Amino acid sequence: MLRLIRFLKPFWYLVVLIFLLLYGQAMTDLALPDYMSSIVNVGIQQNGVADAVPEAMRAAELDKVLLLMTATDAETVDAAYDRLAKADLSGDALAAALEKYPILETEDVAVLALPEGTSRAGLDALLKKAVAMRMAFDKGLSNLPGYSSSGMPQIPAGTDVFQLLKAMPAAQREALLAKGYAAMDEMNASVLQQADATWITSEYKAVGLDQAAIQTAYILSKGGMMLLIALLGAACTVAVGYLSARTAAGMARNLRSQIFRTVEGFSNEELDKFSTASLITRSTNDIQQIQMMLVMLLRVLFYAPIMSIGGILKILGGDSSMLWIIGVAIATLATVILIVFTIAMPKFKAMQKLVDRLNLVSREILSGLMVIRAFNTRKLEEKKFEAANQDLTKTMLFVNRVMITMMPVMMLIMNGTMLSILWFGGKQIDAGNMQIGDMMAFIQYAMMIIFSFLFVSISFFMVPRASVAAQRIGEVLDTKPTVVDPKEPKAFVPGACGLVEFKDVSFRYPKAEEDVLRGISFTAEPGSTLAIVGSTGSGKTTLVNLLLRYYDATGGKVLVDGRDVREVRQRDLRARIGYVPQRAVLFTGDVASNVSYGNPDATDEEIAAAVRVAQAAEFVETNPDRYGMAVAQGGTNVSGGQRQRLSIARALAVHPEIFVFDDSFSALDFKTDAALRKALREETADATAIIVAQRIGTVMTADRILVLDEGRIAGIGTHRELMETCDVYKEIALSQLSAEELAR
Repeated sequence: MLRLIRFLKPFWYLVVLIFLLLYGQAMTDLALPDYMSSIVNVGIQQNGVADAVPEAMRAAELDKVLLLMTATDAETVDAAYDRLAKADLSGDALAAALEKYPILETEDVAVLALPEGTSRAGLDALLKKAVAMRMAFDKGLSNLPGYSSSGMPQIPAGTDVFQLLKAMPAAQREALLAKGYAAMDEMNASVLQQADATWITSEYKAVGLDQAAIQTAYILSKGGMMLLIALLGAACTVAVGYLSARTAAGMARNLRSQIFRTVEGFSNEELDKFSTASLITRSTNDIQQIQMMLVMLLRVLFYAPIMSIGGILKILGGDSSMLWIIGVAIATLATVILIVFTIAMPKFKAMQKLVDRLNLVSREILSGLMVIRAFNTRKLEEKKFEAANQDLTKTMLFVNRVMITMMPVMMLIMNGTMLSILWFGGKQIDAGNMQIGDMMAFIQYAMMIIFSFLFVSISFFMVPRASVAAQRIGEVLDTKPTVVDPKEPKAFVPGACGLVEFKDVSFRYPKAEEDVLRGISFTAEPGSTLAIVGSTGSGKTTLVNLLLRYYDATGGKVLVDGRDVREVRQRDLRARIGYVPQRAVLFTGDVASNVSYGNPDATDEEIAAAVRVAQAAEFVETNPDRYGMAVAQGGTNVSGGQRQRLSIARALAVHPEIFVFDDSFSALDFKTDAALRKALREETADATAIIVAQRIGTVMTADRILVLDEGRIAGIGTHRELMETCDVYKEIALSQLSAEELAR
């Protein structure tokens, strides 16, 4: 499959863009659980208080908080707040301040005003423990975890702790507070954050701030960001889907084009290796498998690793106490996938061959439908089709059953994972070591990780079938034609006009044990007609194929106008030959397009002349559409004789130097045959004509007749000469005509 990667080269920039978009999509998906966690933890549980930095608080409370800090930290925090006093304000400023902070009537208020060089994050780090300790003083120091074991002295009830702390020397106070901070280090960060939020919320209420508005604003801001990120992720998803489909379709198009061009360059030797049904399957179904696999590769196999690694990193960056649950889930998932993969993979490999077999049987039945009906063998053919159909159906059902069995197991693993997270997460929340939002985010990250592995596993089930398809396509693309143009082709001699020479030519089919043609030597000169006759299997069509260079001779030389056909370009060689094959082939279109097939520049007069010479005017010109008469695929809407005559007209329209008629008169009646041969003699008077025929009546008037017998020349000469000197010819002739008819 890797050898087909080169077909992705024209789309490298799309692949890079897809990867970047997938990275963006993964980052947006990974960001959403954090926002959801913030909405639950901060927006709902902490009333919108995101950190330990109050926007405003009573000035007296600020002084108490400062007492719980070192002198340096207290100086930094104090400088970050402006103290508002009613006595210092007047007019509109006083009215605005009283509207925002009603407590200003009775108490001074400290309002956050970050000086240059001081960050909110820095203040949060300084205030986090101090604010939590301030709340602990309100609830009683005995509620502070670790306090009783910290070595701090017990303070009698009713004692003003802050007056006591204020009266202490700074060094003694800081030493005492250090023990309390050490106790806080043992607390969970989320618990500490909740403690800070609880105290700040109470201060907001005390100074008169609208806590509901603060909470709503926080939820709306985070929700809005979630919406924007989700829209961005959706845009990336749509773009990835479009670009992946475009890339895969483009690669499939190029593959089909390359296969078509490769097959076009095949000689008959290569075409014999692949059945027509197999080549069609490889060009359609096999390429479709690769296209589907490529879409899955671009959309899932790149995306899944980013998601799984990103999800694990997100969990490690937060509370990783339940990471073991994901590890167990992934291990179980991998075990199930390995078992299923081992069972199903051989079946996937067999499916494409079974599709080939079904196509072959279907094509054979459809092609031979008339014969099947004639011999009443429909039941037999139905059994053959049913056998091929059943084999494919059974294999596909087996694979589908495996996949169907796998999905409930996967869902069981995922649901079990979720239940485990809820169970152990609930215990963590109850112990105060985790917040609800954190557990919800953990569940989402866990599902992302598991789904990533699940998507990769599903993709892997497409790999065997796509791999087999790629191998089959590679077999076609890697097949090198045995008949190729020379690196330095020679040109035909100017003025040459169709001299054909065979010099001691022999030929053997690939893997055959003996030659089918041996020692063939003859010359066909311009202006003459050479007929080739012989029994079935004597090598007549093979000899013609060597002239057209559908095969290369394994011995001797085939010359046209003095040039070895292997020394010139195939295009130049075949441009000099008007070929009418043994099996007349017409193409979808009309009469005019078929006749001008080899000469697209042919005028209407040339087309009409070729049709008249080929004795096809009687059915073409009597048709209402005349030369626009429709021709179905393969010429199925005309008779066999009409197909042959249109094929002959096609060769005549090229105006070649050499005419080759390979048993092209077999479907003609004697009257039409005679009229056609007479017209051809006039039309091909200056050209070389080579006629392969079974009927002696067709070749009797030829200038020379070459008789083949078991791959050798049994005789060559005129009809009369051969009747006297060649027993093989005489035997064939007498089997068809009477002695009186032959003597005419």
